[in-house]
Amino acid sequence: MFLPSHTRVYLALGHTDMRKSINGLSILVETQLQMDPFSGHLFVFCNRRCQIIKILYWDRSGFALWQKRLEKHRFSWPQSEEQLLCIDARQLGWLLEGLPFHLVRAHAALSYTILT
Repeated sequence: MFLPSHTRVYLALGHTDMRKSINGLSILVETQLQMDPFSGHLFVFCNRRCQIIKILYWDRSGFALWQKRLEKHRFSWPQSEEQLLCIDARQLGWLLEGLPFHLVRAHAALSYTILT
C-alpha cells in the first residue's frame, strides 16, 4: 500500500461497532480519539470478532471508507490499554495480510553520510 509520507495510520484500539459508517466513524474520531477526521490520515477500526476492518480517511473532496471482511480467519488486532496507536503504511499492509505487525521485525533502517 502506497501512502504519501506525511500520511499517518491510526488504529482505534479496542472494538468498534461495524454498523457505523462514514458519519458515525468520523464523529468517533473527533470525540473519542480527539483527532481531526479531515486531516487526511487513515483511521482504522476493527470489530469484536476481529474479522472486519474499516479504514476511514478524508480524500480532499469527501470521506472515503474502505472495508475488508475475512471469511475464515481473524486479523491480528493488538490488545492494548491505549486508545490509539500510530503505525506506518508497511505495518498496515502486514495487518491486512493477517500478520501480527507488532511482532514482525524488518531490517533496521540505515543512514549514511558522505565524508569530505
